Amino acid sequence: MDFSLKNKEISNDKWHKLLDGSAYSSPFQTPKFLEFFNALENFSSDVFAIEVDGEYKALVVLTIQKELGVKSYFSRRGIIYGGPLVIDNGQDYLEKLLNEVTTFYKRKLIYIETRNYFDYSLFNTQFQSAKFKYIPWLNFHLDTSSDIAVIKKSMSSSRLRQVKKALKNGAVWKEAECEEDVAAFYEILLDLYKNKIKKPLFSKDFFLEFYKKKTGKYLLVYYEDTVIGGIVCPIMSGKAIYEFYVCGLDSEYKNQFPSVMATWAAIEYANVNKIPLFDFMGAGNPNEGYGVREFKSRFGGEQVEHGRYLNILNPFLYKIGEIGLNVLSKLK
Repeated sequence: MDFSLKNKEISNDKWHKLLDGSAYSSPFQTPKFLEFFNALENFSSDVFAIEVDGEYKALVVLTIQKELGVKSYFSRRGIIYGGPLVIDNGQDYLEKLLNEVTTFYKRKLIYIETRNYFDYSLFNTQFQSAKFKYIPWLNFHLDTSSDIAVIKKSMSSSRLRQVKKALKNGAVWKEAECEEDVAAFYEILLDLYKNKIKKPLFSKDFFLEFYKKKTGKYLLVYYEDTVIGGIVCPIMSGKAIYEFYVCGLDSEYKNQFPSVMATWAAIEYANVNKIPLFDFMGAGNPNEGYGVREFKSRFGGEQVEHGRYLNILNPFLYKIGEIGLNVLSKLK
């Protein structure tokens, strides 16, 4: 007999056993990330699982997000970072889990989206049966298990020259040592989101809490003891390191190439610490132009399309939200 479980009903021991045994495990589907998101004032997160004969067969951590102020009503969404945890050949369990999650949030959220960091094509029928539509989405995976010389050889010649020049001109990377450095990184990232990306960014509290709870690593780029860029990296020990957020003062420090150095920091960290994969966490829709895709491609990773799955629970508010958020972003 199978059972559907939620939140306090979940056993951490059984959860960790599924994490250890699933090919679809990521840091975003761990108890640590559930705890992290629930510690933040403007976030909440739920965990659901399907148990059969005393073992979990499928599990999902869903994070509830919304913008502040007037945009909150049109932006209530559930994000499943990484995609669900599921055993091999667990199609029936996953479909049951997705239906349970959809039913629970039917009147609470506008949409649910899975951001896949694995190939879920074996489960495509189950996603569709649960009314999740596949959205093409690209990514890059870089093998960081090889010798560092091999990794450098896979990079474009121009990218490798930039790394060498940055190091020669005094740029260094290291783990963040204090909250003040994390705050300096955040100000660089906030400026990037306001003036170039023009999308909402989580508050400073999100990034400080990530640091304080040691949810992942801050690898920051310094020049003359000043933070000029960096990268936020969740890590699945022995499996993968992820590019969650990255930024750099590229215009101000042209000879130090801070954005390039930030990405290189994660690659080098992974190699030194025996983490076999660097996941770039997205390279956009293949049917749309995306300048960041070209930037990421020059580090030598393999382009993959694991896509996303989207279940729109309230089509009317979803459409209104799309229009409203686009208009508001242009007014900034």
